Amino acid sequence: MSTLGRVVFGWALWLVWAPPGAADCGDPPARGVLWLECDLAGQDLQGADLRGAVLIRSNFAGADLRGAKLSGADFNFADLSGARLERSRLNEARLVRANLENANLQGAFVDGAKFDRAKLRQANLQGARLTGASFYAADLTGANLQGTTLIQSNFNQAMLNEANLGASDLTGANLQDASLEDAILKGAILHKANLERANLLFADLSETDLTSAYLVNAHLSDTRLEGARLDKAMWVDRRRCRTESVGECR
Repeated sequence: MSTLGRVVFGWALWLVWAPPGAADCGDPPARGVLWLECDLAGQDLQGADLRGAVLIRSNFAGADLRGAKLSGADFNFADLSGARLERSRLNEARLVRANLENANLQGAFVDGAKFDRAKLRQANLQGARLTGASFYAADLTGANLQGTTLIQSNFNQAMLNEANLGASDLTGANLQDASLEDAILKGAILHKANLERANLLFADLSETDLTSAYLVNAHLSDTRLEGARLDKAMWVDRRRCRTESVGECR
């Protein structure tokens, strides 16, 4: 094994077998800091540099992380409910099963982050950049994603009921088996999006761009489609909509 390999292997073992107290919750904010199961609720961490930090199961409820540098940080199972993360950098961060209910991520840079099975009920992600982010089976009920960039993002099996995705860019996004009942998508871009078996009951898709979208077996009862572009979309019954189809598949 190379020297680098031995270092990486040793670090991995240390994380697994670290003795009690090895992760000092009193350590100051820093790149790569190890805060495991630490209580940082309500802390002022504005602009803190926590890139690559290990923050698993830590409590950041109500913490102020506005403008913080959190790229590549590990927030798996952490509590970020009500946290302020406006304009923070969360690109490539891991937030699997994290609790972000009522958290504010407005204008945050979150490309490539993983929110799989996370709780984001009523979270504010307005204007955030989430290209390539993963929300597999996440709960975003009532979340505000208005005007967000969600290109190539994964919402497979996600809960988006009553969420606001108006004017968001979901180009190439995966919404297979997602639930968007009563969701607002007015003016959203869903070009080449995968909506197979998605629940769109009572959703507002008026004026959306569904060009070349995949809607096979999607549930569209009482869905608003006024002004929606359906050029070359694959319809619920596997019909290919004709060019210039607007409001209905022709």
